[in-house]
Amino acid sequence: MQSNMLQRFISKFLPAIEIEDFQSEPTFEETNQEQNSEQNEETSPEVAELEAILGFKPANISHYQLALRHKLASHGKGNNERLEFLGDAVLSSVVADFLYNNYKTRDEGYLTNLRSKIVKRETLNVVAKEIGLDKLVVLPIQTTSHNLNVYGNAFEALIGAIYLDKGYEQCKKFVYDVIFAKYISVKKLEKATENFKSQLLEWSQKRKIKVDFEIIDDVVDAENNHIFKCVVKVDGKVVANGNGYSKKESQQKAAKAAINFVKKHYEGPKKTSINAQ
Repeated sequence: MQSNMLQRFISKFLPAIEIEDFQSEPTFEETNQEQNSEQNEETSPEVAELEAILGFKPANISHYQLALRHKLASHGKGNNERLEFLGDAVLSSVVADFLYNNYKTRDEGYLTNLRSKIVKRETLNVVAKEIGLDKLVVLPIQTTSHNLNVYGNAFEALIGAIYLDKGYEQCKKFVYDVIFAKYISVKKLEKATENFKSQLLEWSQKRKIKVDFEIIDDVVDAENNHIFKCVVKVDGKVVANGNGYSKKESQQKAAKAAINFVKKHYEGPKKTSINAQ
C-alpha cells in the first residue's frame, strides 16, 4: 500500500524520474527463491565433503574455493598461494600454542624441533590425504600430480581460509579437535628422528670420515616444478643419491639412502672400507 502511494506521488510531482528507479522490496516468494538457490549451491557434493572435513558450515565459501584452487588450474581466477602463505603463519602459531601449553617443562630448542616435525611438508601432505582434501583440490586434468606437496600446500591454504572466514579461535579448534585428535600423533613425532642429513654428518664427525653433499642436477618438469638431484660422497666416493622438489628435500633423501649404506658397510658384522670395493 505504501509502495503504491509512493509511486503515485512520484508520478504526480516528479515526472522526470522513472518509476522503475524506485523498486519495492522483494516479495517473500522472491526472497525464498533466492535463498533456495543459494542453499542448493552451497549444498553441492563438494561443499558437503568440505563441511564434513571442517566440522562446521563455512560462512563465506569463496575463501575455501580459492584455497583449493591450484595455480595451474586458476585460469585467471586466482589461486591458493596467498592463502597458503597466510595459513602457514597461522598454523605455526596454533602449533606453537599447543606445544607451549602441553610441554611445560621443555625448552625452546625442543619445542622448535617438535613444531618443525608437525608443520613440515611431508606431515601436512599425509594429513591432507587422510582428511580427504586431495579429492577436492582443483588441478588441471593433464597434471600428473606427482608433486604431492600440492596437498600439503592446500592444507595450509585451508587454514588460511578458516582464519579469514571464522577467525583464529576456529583455526585453533580445527587443529586441536580434528588434526591432533585424529590424524597427528605428537608422541610419535616426538620420538621420530628424521633429519637424516644431520644424522649422517654427526656419524661422519664421530668417525672422522669425510662426507659431502653435492647438487648435480636441476631440471624443470612438465608442471614447471624444479627437481633437484643430490649425491652423497663418503671418502670421496658417491654412495647414494636423492631427488626432491627442493635442495633440502633432495639432500634429505640422499642422506637417508647414505645412512642405510654406511650402516651396512661400516657398522655391519664385516666392516669394510668402501674405497676397497
